[in-house]
Amino acid sequence: MKPSATHNIIEIASLSDERVSVYAQLRDGNLRHHTASQTGIFIAESPKVIRVALEAGYMPLSLLCEARHIYGDCKDIIEEIGYDTPIYTGSRDILAMLTGYTLTRGVLCAMERRPLPTVSDVVGGKHRIAVLDGVCESTNTGSIFRAAAALGIDGILLSRTSCDPLNRRSIRVSMGAVFRIPWTWIDSPFDELNKFGYKTLAMALKPTSIPLDSEELKDIPQIAIILGTEGDGLSDNVIHQADYSVIIPMHHNIDSLNVASAAAVTFWQLRKRQ
Repeated sequence: MKPSATHNIIEIASLSDERVSVYAQLRDGNLRHHTASQTGIFIAESPKVIRVALEAGYMPLSLLCEARHIYGDCKDIIEEIGYDTPIYTGSRDILAMLTGYTLTRGVLCAMERRPLPTVSDVVGGKHRIAVLDGVCESTNTGSIFRAAAALGIDGILLSRTSCDPLNRRSIRVSMGAVFRIPWTWIDSPFDELNKFGYKTLAMALKPTSIPLDSEELKDIPQIAIILGTEGDGLSDNVIHQADYSVIIPMHHNIDSLNVASAAAVTFWQLRKRQ
């Protein structure tokens, strides 16, 4: 079925149209850290990602898409979001000027944030948790979420200095995995994780670090994997508090991987065995 004339389709011809101001205001620079959650809104990009968000129960507030996608890639989404949700459309040039970038697959959706779970909800009774401490690049955050969802991580905790997982680019890179795996912000990870029985593993380049494939790590029932900032890694204080300091064995004088790549390798190696 094609979207009908009774759908709330609105042509946008001016950049000053207040009805679409949310798409100009919620750019990546404004959606970097946890304070973005105060807006109560996030932007999902591309039909596939929007579908994942809808399947996860997120409420659409409006849709912004090129006219050609209304009867193309977006027609099933438009049918699902109903007749009352505004569907704003315009030329590719107008939409790019409004948002500050050329739309991927020509579709954006403003959606309502939901209350985040508690730390207890994310980690209680689970086996494998990731903790992102100051991971501030949206593409890395998205990649880590995608790897976590694919490789058996049960939940993710983020320090307040980390990138907001509902950053537009983070959502897109994760392919919607940010909607599939529970996550929340945390202030004192070691206190919380110790309380729930986790052994904490700091991924760090230290002389005392044990290799990721060490026998010592194989039979730990509950593991929290702590990943640090892209440039400096984890602080000495975090490493000192962790139960283990762990390194990925490498070759050819390469000492480290990008944090997202390191996360994927670590998640696979430490996955919960059936």
